[in-house]
Amino acid sequence: MTTKTKEIDLYDRSLYINREISWLGFNKRCLEEAMDDTNPVLERVKFLAICYGNMDEFFMIRMPGLLGAEVDRLVNIGPDAYDDEGELISVLNDKVRELIDGYEDCWAHLEEPLAANGISILSVSALDPKQKMWVDDYYQERLHPLLTPLALDISHPFPFISNNSLNVAVKLRREDGEVLYARVKVPVGILPRFVKVPSEGQMKQFVLLENILKDNIGALFPGLEVLGCYKFRITRNADVKVTIDEAVDLMSAVEIALDSRDAGFPVRMVVEDSMPSDLVSVFAKNLKLRDQQVTRASDKGMMLTDLWEIYGINMPSLKYKSFVPAVPQEISESVSMFDVIRQKDWILFHPYETFDTVIRFLRESADDPNVQSIKICLYRLGKNSEIIRQLMRAKEKGKAVSVLMELRAKFDEVNNIALARELEKIGVHVVYGPVNLKVHSKLLQVVRLEKDHLVRYTHMSSGNYNANTAKQYADISFLTANQDIGEDVGELFNALTGYFGPRKYKHLLVAPLTLKSTLIEMIRNEAEVKKAGGKAYIAMKANGLIDSDIIVELYKASMAGVKIDLNIRGLCCLRPGIKGISDNITVTSIVDRFLEHERIYYFHNDGDPKMYMGSSDMMPRNLLARVEILFPVLDKEMMVRIRDDILNITLNDNVKARELKSDGTYVLRKRAGGEKKLRSQEWFLENKGVWHG
Repeated sequence: MTTKTKEIDLYDRSLYINREISWLGFNKRCLEEAMDDTNPVLERVKFLAICYGNMDEFFMIRMPGLLGAEVDRLVNIGPDAYDDEGELISVLNDKVRELIDGYEDCWAHLEEPLAANGISILSVSALDPKQKMWVDDYYQERLHPLLTPLALDISHPFPFISNNSLNVAVKLRREDGEVLYARVKVPVGILPRFVKVPSEGQMKQFVLLENILKDNIGALFPGLEVLGCYKFRITRNADVKVTIDEAVDLMSAVEIALDSRDAGFPVRMVVEDSMPSDLVSVFAKNLKLRDQQVTRASDKGMMLTDLWEIYGINMPSLKYKSFVPAVPQEISESVSMFDVIRQKDWILFHPYETFDTVIRFLRESADDPNVQSIKICLYRLGKNSEIIRQLMRAKEKGKAVSVLMELRAKFDEVNNIALARELEKIGVHVVYGPVNLKVHSKLLQVVRLEKDHLVRYTHMSSGNYNANTAKQYADISFLTANQDIGEDVGELFNALTGYFGPRKYKHLLVAPLTLKSTLIEMIRNEAEVKKAGGKAYIAMKANGLIDSDIIVELYKASMAGVKIDLNIRGLCCLRPGIKGISDNITVTSIVDRFLEHERIYYFHNDGDPKMYMGSSDMMPRNLLARVEILFPVLDKEMMVRIRDDILNITLNDNVKARELKSDGTYVLRKRAGGEKKLRSQEWFLENKGVWHG
């Protein structure tokens, strides 16, 4: 008599790492870089600034759904969603507290090396007489005219407190003993948070704007005794929901939604740790915040929100060594980008190779009399965009220019709406894409008349058409004159400007149509190859891995004996190292000088490998709620170079790579005895262009 082995439920939530905990884990890895004294001191300050910015975003975007906000559960809830969200919130609050304590400890470690290099943040009491006189004048001339004290009593409505604004809560007393409360908003943004005071020599000394205010707070409340004043800030739900019910078009719908963002319900209040409980209660009660939504932080801990100002100090010796991005020799020596692309496909690995090559391609397209049309998908652009200037030039020179502007790019909505209107004013065809899908694809296509027929030149990328982030993010661009791929991209543009729906594509994997199902097919194929005795291997590099169906297929492939290497920079719900399930899977994350942003998917396929690159991560939002693309690397020699000189270098990093353990923790990868150091980003800087052969 035989007993049937119970089949393992690979969707069992114990096999997954919680999405929100994984988010906070990325913050911890950034904090470790801020603590790493082998990094230049101002770069450590930058990492600490990133930590605090990420924490704000966590509360603005992730926490509202746990506190009862309406969210799209299909794309927002991870595969291990807790039965008891109250329990999860409690766990998250503990981890947030641990991180905030870590931020403050990190700053304490940074003060000494900053001071050794002439940078210090002074208290008002530490100023010398000349500096104190200067600060008093600064208050009278620059700060006082901008202040509006707001009383908190029954004759004054409770003031609106804007998202992430810095405020001072004031406790006062009349002569008759009555205790009063007030709030003053600190005008950070109009004035710098870190006010530079006159100093001797090369010293760079600062005093906090709010401390100047606190030192002069009595001037705002004459006749009242100031019992104390304390910093605080609140964070509001910023995950706006776009609906078209009351709007005439998508742009109007986005604008209506943006109007509600600043008024989103409060999700967190951070208060100076010395603020008395009665004053905390006044604000918490009026903001409808529970005790667990109030966090205390030290005076210095609360200043970390604006550390970008300190990072902006012009002291190159305290930052990473500057470098000149490379230009492939054939491109730099060529007269025409069209000639270069026609000869062969090109990859560009930014920021190691300059984004100016992409801008040059667009500039030549604007100037070339044979170019008939230009189409592009835009997601995040930044200010003073050279891409926008070249598109406008192309229109002025008579080209047919079509732009798909994604208006719902989070926190870039206002900029994108303004740019869309600029383009529309000069006659550019601007569309906003399908109402129910964000367009996250990075596509540019130029159609050129050559010898009486039209030729498509196509650029695709993992990164945005943003010259600023192209200096800070690691992304891969792809330039091709392959007409089959060009036809696919042209067909996709037609779907986006017309009506989006199922269409046939020869090479592109398009979400939400075929991308997920094809990835699953390729993972399953590796498992079948391994079972048949062939050589199977999977390597993936992405920003996030959350989709449970993809994870299940990776588990199955691992159980079949397939070796799987994953480099997932951010969120990862897959739990590696589970005996009998995921013990053939290795997951690493790299946090270093540049933000790892490229996506590469490689399948060995018994010696007939396949590789895809593009804009999509393995997250439900990418696979189900966005228009994403992955494109194939058809040139086998190029595929080998990308695999060996980019993907494998990343996977073998043993300096900045951290390995994900089955308990959800990350640890720095240990080098074997005698193993040489390999810091992938440094290797790419030292070997720029080696991937061209």
